[in-house]
Amino acid sequence: MNWTIKFTEKAFKVLEKMERIERNRIMNFLEITLPSYENPRAIGAALQGALSGSWKYRVGDYRILCRIFDNELVVSILEIGHRKEIYKH
Repeated sequence: MNWTIKFTEKAFKVLEKMERIERNRIMNFLEITLPSYENPRAIGAALQGALSGSWKYRVGDYRILCRIFDNELVVSILEIGHRKEIYKH
């Protein structure tokens, strides 16, 4: 299965503003590591509470929040942020 990675405008802007090293680490995860798995849920964790239905991936000190659409084979990146700040909004 070939999963497509899509970014929300907000997530893309955050990624553009990040330092090059962190941006490269996150992009390597999204372009190389994540597609190597048949099921994107295999390496993520389901969120609970107000974020129920969303998934998170840990990349260093950063978290990637996303929604997974099985019927379209799409992982939609909602937010990217430091672990201390990502869950505050």
